[in-house]
Amino acid sequence: ASSLRAQDAPYAELGGHRVAITGIAGDQQAALFGQCCVAPGSAKNTYGTGCFLLMNIGCAPTHSQHRLICTIAWQRAARTYALEGSVFVAGAAVQWLRDAREPDSGGVHLVPAFTGLGAPYWNAHARGTMTGITRGTNRSHLARAVLEAIAFQSSDVLQAMQRDAQQTLTELRVDGGASVNNLLLQFQADLLGVSVLRPTVTETTALGAAYLAGLGSGYWSDQSEVAANWRLDRRFEPMHSRDWAGQRMAAWAQAVRCASLAGE
Repeated sequence: ASSLRAQDAPYAELGGHRVAITGIAGDQQAALFGQCCVAPGSAKNTYGTGCFLLMNIGCAPTHSQHRLICTIAWQRAARTYALEGSVFVAGAAVQWLRDAREPDSGGVHLVPAFTGLGAPYWNAHARGTMTGITRGTNRSHLARAVLEAIAFQSSDVLQAMQRDAQQTLTELRVDGGASVNNLLLQFQADLLGVSVLRPTVTETTALGAAYLAGLGSGYWSDQSEVAANWRLDRRFEPMHSRDWAGQRMAAWAQAVRCASLAGE
């Protein structure tokens, strides 16, 4: 992602007019900027067909020790770098299970490795598995397990990011189609132990591209002026202990191991 001053920018011909191209960005870098994650350690997650997580790590690149990607987040006067990780299947897993009416998954874990596992596992041979099914398991438990899998996979990536960046996550800003699901975001906050913030504008990819163009054209003077536009829709605070979260993540890790073994 980059922002250019109008006098230095290339032009496009639109309707007989020359229009300066003052900002250009990839979709996830644009979403990070659109969420105003301009401080090192700030992170966003876009919940869509998959999950796409980026954490701002500042002006120096970091070689990941946990199989993440180090990417250029944006470049203005200087470069800002980010760690990036993708979850292959998130909202796509909900297409066949819509409603969750149970307070938890009843010990059931779904690992939606329908196309293998993405970050931080990168196991193309893993296969989708469902573990913990008992005679008391019903369709609502399965639906809840599908939803929880989105948060579990995102937590895996964010834990790896924190270890690589050697920075503690203080909050997570979220966007994308699945971010309208309050149950998902509450469970995400419970697993991470930090606040999950949903903005009033969840189409932050387009917003970030507009911000970069606006900075380049001089509509906004600096990043702090852009950040002042961010508005909170709802904040989700953790409601469970870290011991609870640790137990849930350990059970999830066991389910992932089963999915990996299924592909061998």
